[in-house]
Order: sequence, then structure tokens, then C-alpha cells
Amino acid sequence: MTHATKSLYLARTAALLCALLVVPAWFATSAQAQSSTSAPTGSTLALNQPLPALQLKDQHDKAWQVPADTRLVLFAAGRKASSLVQAVLEKEPKDFLAQRHTVYLADMSKMPAFATRMFALPSLREMPFPVGVSLNEATLAAWPRQPDSLTLISLANGVVQGVAFATTEADLRAALAR
Repeated sequence: MTHATKSLYLARTAALLCALLVVPAWFATSAQAQSSTSAPTGSTLALNQPLPALQLKDQHDKAWQVPADTRLVLFAAGRKASSLVQAVLEKEPKDFLAQRHTVYLADMSKMPAFATRMFALPSLREMPFPVGVSLNEATLAAWPRQPDSLTLISLANGVVQGVAFATTEADLRAALAR
């Protein structure tokens, strides 16, 4: 190995080690900074109780809340649940959810900040309707969820009437048709 080749090898190795040490620390710092941007509410859901008030922003960084006349909350706590919602709603008109008194809420608190900013939020920005976005893990931690399922929260006058889970497009379409 020539001196120039050794130097190049050492420089590349040092750069790789630096990336392995610095990038995870950056992600951790970004996630901490991101989670401190929304006020935690630690809200829980209970049947026959009012839906907890949420102080969130939508995918365009505008204030977002659940309107008083909402009858259904689509709560996606993971990637598969979010993909299910997007698959069903991507071809629907802009006012599809509003006509059904339905809102979409996405919990992105467990996603690394970099992935949220670079991939998830830009994807949500393409949606023609508002999406409530939670970036703070404590805000929705006590809300019901199942692995790979979309949580369907039924409301009447702001009071939780029921909680169900959708795992297929057919399940979600049926819930939206009610």
C-alpha cells in the first residue's frame, strides 16, 4: 500500500467513524428539540367523556384542533396506519373528510426528527385536507392503539362514544361510510 493510498484509507475511515458517532447524537438532539416544540397534554381517552382538547399543528404548521361537530377521528400511531389512511383518501376530493365530520390525526413522535422533516411531513403536505400532527410523545401516549392498526374514535357532541380499529382499506371505507 502506498503512502497516498494509506492516507486516503485513513481519511475515509475517520470520516466513517465520525459519521457513526456524530449522526446518532444529532438525531437524538433533534428529537429532543422536536419533542419540546409541542406542549405535552398527556391526555387520555375514556368512553362517555369529552375528547381531550389538543394543542397541535397541522402538516402546514398551522393551528389544528378537532371541530365540535366531529363524529370520527382517524388516529394513526404508526406507519402502516398512516399508509392505510393515505391509500384510502388519496383519490378523494378535498372536502371528503369535512363532509363526513371526520378528522385525521397522525402521531409522529416516535419517528426520528430527520425522517419527519425530510419524508413524512412533505408527504402529508400533499394531502388536500388538514392533518393534525403530534410531535410530542407524551401528548397522545395514553390514546388507544394496536400494532399496524388505525384507531377509529367515534364522537357525539365531542364525547367519546366508541373506539375501534381498522387494519384494511375495507374496514376504513366502512367506517367512513357510516
